[in-house]
Amino acid sequence: MTVPVSAVVGGKLFNGSGFEEGELQIAAGRFAGDVGGAADGEVVDATGCYVIPGLVDLHFHGSAGADVSDGDEEGLHKMGAYEASRGVTAMCPATMTLPEDVLLRAAEAAAAYVPAANEADLVGINMEGPYISPGKVGAQNPDYVRNPSVEEFRRLQEAAGGLFKLVDIAPEEPGADVFIQQLGDEVRISVAHTSCDYETAAHAFQEGARHLTHCYNAMPSMHHRTPGPIPAAAEHDEVTAEIIADGVHIHPAMVRLAFKLFGDDRMILISDTLRAAGLGDGVYDLGGQDVTVKGYEARIDNGALAGSVSDLMRCLYVAVTQMGIPLASAVKAASANPARALGLSTLYGSLQPGHVADAVLLDEETLEVKAVILRGNLL
Repeated sequence: MTVPVSAVVGGKLFNGSGFEEGELQIAAGRFAGDVGGAADGEVVDATGCYVIPGLVDLHFHGSAGADVSDGDEEGLHKMGAYEASRGVTAMCPATMTLPEDVLLRAAEAAAAYVPAANEADLVGINMEGPYISPGKVGAQNPDYVRNPSVEEFRRLQEAAGGLFKLVDIAPEEPGADVFIQQLGDEVRISVAHTSCDYETAAHAFQEGARHLTHCYNAMPSMHHRTPGPIPAAAEHDEVTAEIIADGVHIHPAMVRLAFKLFGDDRMILISDTLRAAGLGDGVYDLGGQDVTVKGYEARIDNGALAGSVSDLMRCLYVAVTQMGIPLASAVKAASANPARALGLSTLYGSLQPGHVADAVLLDEETLEVKAVILRGNLL
């Protein structure tokens, strides 16, 4: 059961760079200017809370036992309900390195998804595989790795009704240049799961790649004589960089370094969660491989990390409370920045009038989620 909301009062509102006392007006599912009390709905008292935009996760595979690659619409609804309950109100789930027919089913299911009143919007699909380096597969299935294909991507994009917003490539693999040149204006291309050197990455960004997938993970590390792809991304101001701040994947000092390198206008917090998010310890499937979850760690049989079980709201919490990232920077990196990277900044990631009325109330002391407003309705 959801309850219509007309206003949020008494809280500290996120204004894009910090927090200020104020009120939010809501009408017809959007944030509004002064509606003069004409809107119907409950007035939510946010005293003692920060009021932030609903979060936007542009890189996670699943939650609540479901995975976007299952190609199962019912599973997408489970994911949508779980994500919304955690304040992630817009989701762009990521497919894996899989055969084209499996990716087609996932694309078709995503295109058919219509959220229920308590479910997050599905605002895009992130195509993490299969155009990756055989040497940097991580937890992806090496049997299905292949070179970038413009033709295959366009077939999948047609099946998805244009929902693919991000696609990953290893720029050193055959066909990468053509892929960037032909598709750079149609979809945001990300350097990912790559063995490339600095020069190759810099060339990809010059050609039109605009994103770096889970910074530090599945790519060469930085070295003073062989800098690798991270400095190449940092030097291109139009490139955004994702990072998994779950407290498992990356040391806090390296998360802070990434925010200094890229600035909080270009950093994007992601969760990279598996279907195990929201569930307990156990063995789960990821792209046809077994993943063992214990606590906040998820690993495949060879010991490699296999994504996260910390949803984006927990990643924001960890970034702030355990890594020293300022709250305003973390909120920006989990809302406005991913919305902008997806080309959706006029709809999501902001409390400004005209945006979809998605908001989360966080306790000022604990950062615990106290309430979620989804499309103008209190969950």
